[in-house]
Amino acid sequence: MTQSFPIRAAVLLAAFSGAGSALAADAAAVAASPTLSKIKSSNTISIGHRTSSIPFSYYDANQKVIGFAQDICDRVVDAVKKETGSPNLQVRMVPVTSQNRQSLVQNGTVDLECGVTTNLKSRQQQVAFSTTYFVAGTRLLVKKGSPVHDFPDLAGKSVVTNAGTTSERILRRLNDEKGANMTIQSAKDYGESFLILQSGRVAAFMMDDVLLSGARTLAPRPDDWAVVGTPQSFEAYGFMMRRDDPGFKQVVDNAMTGLMRSGEINTLYAKWFQKPVPPKNISFDLPQSEQIKKAYANPNDEAFE
Repeated sequence: MTQSFPIRAAVLLAAFSGAGSALAADAAAVAASPTLSKIKSSNTISIGHRTSSIPFSYYDANQKVIGFAQDICDRVVDAVKKETGSPNLQVRMVPVTSQNRQSLVQNGTVDLECGVTTNLKSRQQQVAFSTTYFVAGTRLLVKKGSPVHDFPDLAGKSVVTNAGTTSERILRRLNDEKGANMTIQSAKDYGESFLILQSGRVAAFMMDDVLLSGARTLAPRPDDWAVVGTPQSFEAYGFMMRRDDPGFKQVVDNAMTGLMRSGEINTLYAKWFQKPVPPKNISFDLPQSEQIKKAYANPNDEAFE
């Protein structure tokens, strides 16, 4: 039976009302989030990235930021575009270091830091963290044939790490607790730390194992270097953002959790850790650890310490 005009009009009115309510709800969600509101009004999202954290966040030959973290970050940006109704949202890429990444998030220079930052309870007092997207162990990079096979072998020797990192804190604690008499050098980034190691000025480079594996791919002969030692900690990587903005955090977490629930995260993982990657097309040959599998099966933003 053909509907009468009043009935059709009522149906259309209800449909438009529903759409209007949804739009109003979206607008309210954006207005309630300082970060989303800022992004929408400026039509720009500022992404913090690393310059040499292979294979997470680094420059390719054309100075474009690529990597595992950046691929995930791109999915988050897509979600922000949808949430703010800004399909032409501009993405401003801001290079950050271990030393300035947190302050740049806190002062609003960076809206989302998509790098390799460990989620720590102490850091949660100043910033918020997304769902964990990677779990690493802190170990050592040494030249093959080195007498350094584990952390006790560093007694009386020099070691380098990146300034402002968990590894630096652990090394200083080991020095105090074990009386190891190590000389600890702090470099600005992974590239500088590895150059110091290659120069022979230190016996080892301490950092997260996956980042050490990435650093060695930059060597003229990667096989001359080896990752050794018992992990001194496990690091849960998350994206950093400003505190006290649950609306923005929910958008970020939902996008990342969606990748894990759908299984797409496994495809991205294989792309960056089990296949050849730039700049030298060397594969990490790094299967997912049990810790990583657990993180993807049960997404969460919990700090390990």
